[in-house]
Amino acid sequence: MPSDEQQAIPSVWTRPRGRREQPALSREQIVSEAVRLLDAEGIDALSMRKLGTRLGAGATSLYRHVANKDELIELVVDEVYGELDEPGAAQSSHWRKTTTLRAHSLRDMILKHPWIASVLGDVGVAHLGPNLMRLSDRMIETFETAGFPLRESDHAVRTVFAYVTGMATSEAAWLTMLARSGQSEREWVERLWPAAEQAAQAYPRLRKGYADQRGKDPRATRDENFVYGLERILDGLEVRLTDVGDAAG
Repeated sequence: MPSDEQQAIPSVWTRPRGRREQPALSREQIVSEAVRLLDAEGIDALSMRKLGTRLGAGATSLYRHVANKDELIELVVDEVYGELDEPGAAQSSHWRKTTTLRAHSLRDMILKHPWIASVLGDVGVAHLGPNLMRLSDRMIETFETAGFPLRESDHAVRTVFAYVTGMATSEAAWLTMLARSGQSEREWVERLWPAAEQAAQAYPRLRKGYADQRGKDPRATRDENFVYGLERILDGLEVRLTDVGDAAG
């Protein structure tokens, strides 16, 4: 029969944290430096050996706090979730406004740390991280307070999360590619435009769409696309909230 240790899901959030820590180095220091390394050099540059060098410590010292690289990635993902702005009392008077502010904050976080796009689907049980759990609980509370049942509030939060992370991780991948090219977003789009217009000649709706976008700031276009999709999701949730209220009445 498998032991408890074999049955446990491998994750930094399921492994008991040791009581003793090396005084010269803490888990918090390791995670903060890992985020700086990822922001500067990307996910491919992350290794325990390289991180140890940046911290002036051997990789063995890091393993006293983090069992492996997978655990480290779980920790850095939760760390950046802790950067999200939480709406204040004056901003949180309506569920839709509060959700909009949180959605934009989540998108901004992903675009600030574009490496996260490559790890979100491969990050173990990230939902057990304290920062993400706190955010999820507050978002569920917002929908429940608005009138959604608890279970449906959870579904609503998952829907908003899925939209924001899907859109923002695509943007982050695009911006990472741009960074490697050494070109600005506008420069890259302008260079591509003649070929895109030529390819669209046989497709009248795409051709008109490209013509309408010519000369526009690509960042502004990305912002517009994000807002449009978010607003339509919130429109649907607002209709559903009305249905829930009618059924309760």
